[in-house]
Amino acid sequence: MNPACHIDHTLLKPDATHDQIRTLCEQAAEYQFAAVCIPPVYVALAAELLYGSGVEVATVVGFPLGYCDPRTKVFEARVALERGATEIDMVIPLGAARENDFSRVGDEVSAVVEAAPNVPVKVILETALFAPQIVKCLAETVLEAGAAMLKTSTGFGPGGATLEMVRLLAQVADGHAGVKAAGGIRDWPSCCQYLRAGATRIGTSNAVQIMAQWQSGTDR
Repeated sequence: MNPACHIDHTLLKPDATHDQIRTLCEQAAEYQFAAVCIPPVYVALAAELLYGSGVEVATVVGFPLGYCDPRTKVFEARVALERGATEIDMVIPLGAARENDFSRVGDEVSAVVEAAPNVPVKVILETALFAPQIVKCLAETVLEAGAAMLKTSTGFGPGGATLEMVRLLAQVADGHAGVKAAGGIRDWPSCCQYLRAGATRIGTSNAVQIMAQWQSGTDR
């Protein structure tokens, strides 16, 4: 199995440059990654560079802290689509999640899903912040609200993906939605473990290195 179709080639550093995004897109087209995941300011550039390549253009909403006004998240999603985004990765309101206000979490996800019709919305739960039972409740909430994919982490929080959380999200999704493992996945053996645990996407800034290891047969 070529893992490229499961990988989101990611560059979300705050100081990302035009040249870095161009290189990212060239690599994504070469390896045929599932998507690039980039800052909103570069969506139009990526959409132009990847037109006809089969690689999706994903960008982020409410990223990385999730605490902006819900109307801001809706606006960000609409602008991203206007500029050519074909996937959205949004952060839930983490404060509401901490207060077990699942209704508010669901309402925000529903609003973004409604603002992005026919575009997969991956919902970032920042799983390192919460106990497994809360993660389970959050996952159930956002699935009901229309999430196309459950995503573990922003990569900017207190921890990244874990196999335990990926297995939990895969169990909740039960094949009805995808699971994206992101945060701290830097090599092919780790990538392979997450795919076997139930991840359908891997978000990583080390995608090219992972592919080189896969192609060389490292722990394959």
